[in-house]
Amino acid sequence: MAESSPESKQDEQPVAEEQSEEQAAPIVEAGPVAKALSQAGFAAEPLGVDHLGVEMIKIEADQLVAVATALDSDGYNYLQCQGGYDAGPGQDLVSMYHILKFADEADRPPEVRIKVFLPREDPRVPSLYWLWKASDWQERETYDMYGIVYEGHPNLTRILMPEDWVGWPLRKDYISPDFYELQDAY
Repeated sequence: MAESSPESKQDEQPVAEEQSEEQAAPIVEAGPVAKALSQAGFAAEPLGVDHLGVEMIKIEADQLVAVATALDSDGYNYLQCQGGYDAGPGQDLVSMYHILKFADEADRPPEVRIKVFLPREDPRVPSLYWLWKASDWQERETYDMYGIVYEGHPNLTRILMPEDWVGWPLRKDYISPDFYELQDAY
């Protein structure tokens, strides 16, 4: 094996320093919507972009209606999708909203995804039903599968599971029952 010279050892040190800098958490740069919301006085935390380049923003539950209203007045007029997910056992539940800004002759309308992180012990967030009617069944489905309560929703009842179902089937800490009671199907 060849011995390394002192010069080559000096060359190795900057490489090690660069690697440690790369391992540090990357700083997420705010996109145009996050910047506009911050300038308007909202606490909008940029989360970067997804694999399609859609800007993602984290906001607090108490600011959801105000932020959604501000986005709507800025032209983000279409709620394409509302959904939820479980970040993992013992972690937050997330209610997310994928919103588009449709305009005449737009072939690629601007998009943004708003995420609200909620404690799993009491996940409550205001309903956006009164702003975007498309959230009606989507909020009900998220409630049914994850137990996120959409306060102010006109009919927040189970939509997929029977009314007497116990638990929230898509939570990662959900324990499936050993048996299912067969119901009278007639």
